[in-house]
Amino acid sequence: MKVTAILLAAGKGRRMGGDVPKQYMDLCGRPLLSYALETLERSEVISDIVAVVPAGDEAYVQEKIAAPLRASKVRCYAAGGAERCESVGNGLEAVTWPCDYVFIHDGARPFVSVEILQRLYAAVRETGAAVAAVKSKDTVKLADAHGFVAATPDRENVWIVQTPQCFDFRLAAGAYAAARGKEPVPTDDAMVVETYTHHAVKLVEGSYSNIKITSPDDIAVAEAILQRNRK
Repeated sequence: MKVTAILLAAGKGRRMGGDVPKQYMDLCGRPLLSYALETLERSEVISDIVAVVPAGDEAYVQEKIAAPLRASKVRCYAAGGAERCESVGNGLEAVTWPCDYVFIHDGARPFVSVEILQRLYAAVRETGAAVAAVKSKDTVKLADAHGFVAATPDRENVWIVQTPQCFDFRLAAGAYAAARGKEPVPTDDAMVVETYTHHAVKLVEGSYSNIKITSPDDIAVAEAILQRNRK
């Protein structure tokens, strides 16, 4: 089976502040993006990688991030779009080689592990659609249009969705083709598949360490995770 990973690294990361795009920011002496790329490169599950980066950054990412890691699985680069959905669509369209399954991962999640990738691979081969997720540790409230509590779902059934999100390639490509230009803009890949194919999506155990870096506070958490992992 051939598995292509689409590694998303085209965002501007405005909430991080500063002049350096989030994916290139330093995390313990390395660019943030390099951590996820290294894991995808090491994984036996992944055959090929499409890196989705801002248009014009392809040479920079290849020279400064991919080359030092000897990331031979990076088969091509695709230009990011105005929205995440567009970036994923561009990444899917860049896949011109044989591909059975596609793993879509945010480059801002540096701590994806080879174990998560293996669990997802087993699940997507069985179900055709699977996403990494963790059970919510907190009680969640659903609000109405006025900010009042409308419902309190059973915490046992509430999951926090992460990436990678993994699909049969033809399923994902068809869903994203149908979603182009449509409103509202989907917030994650599973939502695209759910909306435009009605295919059931399996929740697979991720990790509470598989955090997404979105604000400066997250850098301190990421540094602590790295220090713990090195012990």
